[in-house]
Amino acid sequence: MTESAARESEFLVVEGVRLELRTWPGKGLPILLLHEGLGSVAMWRDFPECLAEATGNPVMAWSRRGYGFSDPLPQPRDPDYMHREAKGVIHLLDACGIERAILFGHSDGGSIALIAAAQVPGRIVALVLEAPHVYVEQLTVESIAKTKSVYATTDLRERLRRYHRDPDHVFWRWNDIWLDPRFRAWSIGELLPAIRAPALLIQGLDDEYGTIDQIDRIARVLPKTQRLELRSCGHSPHRDQPQAVLDAAAAFLDRIGLRGRP
Repeated sequence: MTESAARESEFLVVEGVRLELRTWPGKGLPILLLHEGLGSVAMWRDFPECLAEATGNPVMAWSRRGYGFSDPLPQPRDPDYMHREAKGVIHLLDACGIERAILFGHSDGGSIALIAAAQVPGRIVALVLEAPHVYVEQLTVESIAKTKSVYATTDLRERLRRYHRDPDHVFWRWNDIWLDPRFRAWSIGELLPAIRAPALLIQGLDDEYGTIDQIDRIARVLPKTQRLELRSCGHSPHRDQPQAVLDAAAAFLDRIGLRGRP
């Protein structure tokens, strides 16, 4: 993504932080997209527009602090960084005047969505979660460790440059915290009982960054969950099997009475 491409986005200052943001129109409650650990607004590609068309709901996506063309992070992340970013979701809701919302989170974004739903259960009315993390698996650590050599020896850095102002900042802040020994104890299982929102749990069965145990743990606690397990699908279901995700999301929102246009 270039500077000129970034101009297609809006910029909103929230709690003193300038955030890159894009919206797609619709009716009913908004769906807020929370990207993965190396993601940004632009890395969703055409999925937000397709989601708005499939559901009829308005869709909003933004690059969290440190990603895309939003303000950089002032310092390295600590193990509680997703809890802090969940507070950022709430600040964004306040800044945009959104009382109630649907959160669609991918990977780190799925974990952040869960934390936010536990923090303000009255404001998060539904969750769509792709490959969320509720604890740190050995598989996840091993896969993230492998990306260090991938970043050093392939064109990954240049590919990330299309979507972020500073790919090194994005990559190392993500890679370093996930490989930090302090992060191995991270878990959000204790927050799950506070969540009241119904959830659609989506997991690729070939996910290199997490196993089905992640959504199993969520489903055992959250009272109203639906599942979509996808074969021949990795860590990014909305890229690997977009139509299956769109159909499932639209059907889920229709079933719970939150679809923008039935």
